[in-house]
Amino acid sequence: MATKRKPSTANGVVPPSTSTMPFSSSMPQRSKLSAFLPTTLEAALLSVYPATLLLGSLFSLISPQTRNAPYSATSQSHPPHLAPSYFAQKSNIFNLYFVKIGWLWITASTFLFLLSHPSLGPPLRPILTRRRLQAALRYAGVTLVWILTTQWCFGPPLIDRGFRFTGGVCEVPAPKQDEGFATSPGRHLTHAACKLAGGQWKGGHDISGHVFLLILGSAMLWLEVLPVVLREPELREERRILMDDGAVKTVRVEMQAELITDEKEASKEMEAATSFGVKLALGVAGFSWWMLLMTAAYFHTWFEKFTGLFVAFTGIYLVYFLPRALPAYRAVIGMPSV
Repeated sequence: MATKRKPSTANGVVPPSTSTMPFSSSMPQRSKLSAFLPTTLEAALLSVYPATLLLGSLFSLISPQTRNAPYSATSQSHPPHLAPSYFAQKSNIFNLYFVKIGWLWITASTFLFLLSHPSLGPPLRPILTRRRLQAALRYAGVTLVWILTTQWCFGPPLIDRGFRFTGGVCEVPAPKQDEGFATSPGRHLTHAACKLAGGQWKGGHDISGHVFLLILGSAMLWLEVLPVVLREPELREERRILMDDGAVKTVRVEMQAELITDEKEASKEMEAATSFGVKLALGVAGFSWWMLLMTAAYFHTWFEKFTGLFVAFTGIYLVYFLPRALPAYRAVIGMPSV
């Protein structure tokens, strides 16, 4: 009976089996486009935000008490004595002392986490490590998005510019001899200035500042804290990055040694992962989600909420996902937990 001959080359050398080839050689290179996209788990986490807006908006339609309650599109509020819920009143304590000063809570919880968690540096010691510096730069990038959108953008912020671009004007009280309101197209270019003058901001599309703030701040906290606390591969090692040579690899392939060292350091101080800094950051992010749900249920139109979501997601993408596809950018601001 003839024996089966083994494959050979011209010089008689048997080629190695493909099962023993290195990972980077045996697996096809990922598309460069994949470096621009979140992992499956990250996409699932971010999908909570549009789902929350949809849930709140549907509630406002289904609930007879909310659907039939009078609502002023100009003031974007219900009359206090006719509001369908305590959370539907702009004067509720959570709106005044949490949402209205939301970036203060976001900032405090971010920096307490940066100073207290051992994965970023010696806990509660003002030592500037690489990870702390890069995390601070990511916070600065997100804060810049918040400033340009809601506070100042070489003049009026983007929200006010968008409102005026879509036909919005400030209507201020007319002189006493006249009745009603008079438009002031050139004098009051921001909502704050219009309100200070006793006017009303009317006519244009008003991006929901509450939706924007609550999503932007809480998403930043989730993306900074969860990779450290959960140590889930889909939030850490499985993130895809574009290398200088054009190859798309996972964080695990390129930074395995550093991740192993990080695991050993974290195991020594496991209790620190439940420190007050982590609890505050997760608490602020969680309560931001609740206030987002209340905003979706009682305030703004569908389109105003959608544009608030879109602008917030744009800011998050620029800081947390775009660097994965731009090596030079990534070298400056880094990635959480790496």
